[in-house]
Amino acid sequence: MRITRDVALPLSEVTVRASRSSGPGGQHANVTASRIEAVFVVADSATLQPWQKERITARLGPRVTAVAQDARSQAQNRELALGRLRERLAAALAVPRHRTPTRPPRASRRRVAQTKQRHSARKRDRRPPRHDD
Repeated sequence: MRITRDVALPLSEVTVRASRSSGPGGQHANVTASRIEAVFVVADSATLQPWQKERITARLGPRVTAVAQDARSQAQNRELALGRLRERLAAALAVPRHRTPTRPPRASRRRVAQTKQRHSARKRDRRPPRHDD
């Protein structure tokens, strides 16, 4: 199962469990185990690097679980659960880009100052005249 461009997990490291679904299926749902739960234990993985294990554990915990009971078929729910597990692991492994702090340009600072001056002048002009005797 491909997680990112560089990381792929063998399906043998993912435990897939089936149980009875509470979702759609009518009378058929009472006799079929169509709910799928995919569980990945981070510490037991032989594929991931130590820093990847730390990153996933810090963000998602030691066990990553994905459940699907949307479809009536077990095969469809299996694909949905594995897809959700893949998305969660990919999001946990994603490294955010470093933001370079920037300063506002001189022109925008000038515009803000001019707007502020116009606003204060408008408020000043609305005041009643002062009585200086």
